[in-house]
Amino acid sequence: MGSMNPWFKRHQRLASMCLLMFLCAPSTAFAQDFEPRRWTQLPVGTNVVGVGYSYTSGEIDFNPALRIEDTKFDMHTAVLGYARYLAVFGRTARIDVKLPFQSGDWNGRVNGQPASTSRTGMADPELRFSVNLIGAPAMRLKEFMKFRKEHESTTSLGLAVGLRLPLGEYSSDKLINLGENRFTITPQLGVLHTYRRWSFELTATTFFFTDNNNFFSGNDLEQDPILALQAHVVKTFSWGPWIAAGVAYGWNGETYISGQPLGDEKNKLLYGVSFGVPIAKTQSLRVGYLRGDTLTDVGTDSHSVFFGWVWRF
Repeated sequence: MGSMNPWFKRHQRLASMCLLMFLCAPSTAFAQDFEPRRWTQLPVGTNVVGVGYSYTSGEIDFNPALRIEDTKFDMHTAVLGYARYLAVFGRTARIDVKLPFQSGDWNGRVNGQPASTSRTGMADPELRFSVNLIGAPAMRLKEFMKFRKEHESTTSLGLAVGLRLPLGEYSSDKLINLGENRFTITPQLGVLHTYRRWSFELTATTFFFTDNNNFFSGNDLEQDPILALQAHVVKTFSWGPWIAAGVAYGWNGETYISGQPLGDEKNKLLYGVSFGVPIAKTQSLRVGYLRGDTLTDVGTDSHSVFFGWVWRF
């Protein structure tokens, strides 16, 4: 890690503002990782295709010394996703692929003067592999249906690893980008307990970030790991619909510009509800709301609404 670039020293307030915007934007890994029913087991050979849209708006609070006020953002996100269930050494495994596209606007006042920017394009795609280590074995459809009828209560333990690829829109001459120009690696451990039509999920995640050696104005960007816990309660009704409520907490994750710490450790609370309903034998719709609150004086408070269509075959 070298010394801080002279440009950053001369423009530290503006650079810090834009960096915090970049880190607190709704595209952060922690917010996108909030997902109920991710450990639900389905028959081997099942494919799932989904299309989703979310709208997020919020406010960003900065250190008063930066003289940045009334900072707000709006973000539109469309996601195309695919998942497949398969057997690995007799256990159920799942492969996920997500391809996101985003359009966002940021505006506020810097030293009393209005400032704004916008971005549109592809964000960083995500891959995820998960496997059920403890619990029911991998099963085809007939075995799966029989097992569910015979077992009203089950508990499983799953392990997963996610990878966010640096393929989204990125330019080193811009401080705010939809892509992050770095890999994000997310190992996860999850527990799922199901009793009749109720499910209880707990997931522990660590977000590891590689360095961005092509950050703005010749600087390097580094970030400590983010630690997170999330829990969900899901109720499934006899005729197919389900409703879920969840909460998540994330902390740590301080960032460094060319070795200089920014003192921006995360301390974030997420909570939300979602609802799914079948519209055909193999299709369903999902809607939901997610609230994000920073538990420090500096950070982002946001609201998100989302809906999606899912086809299972």
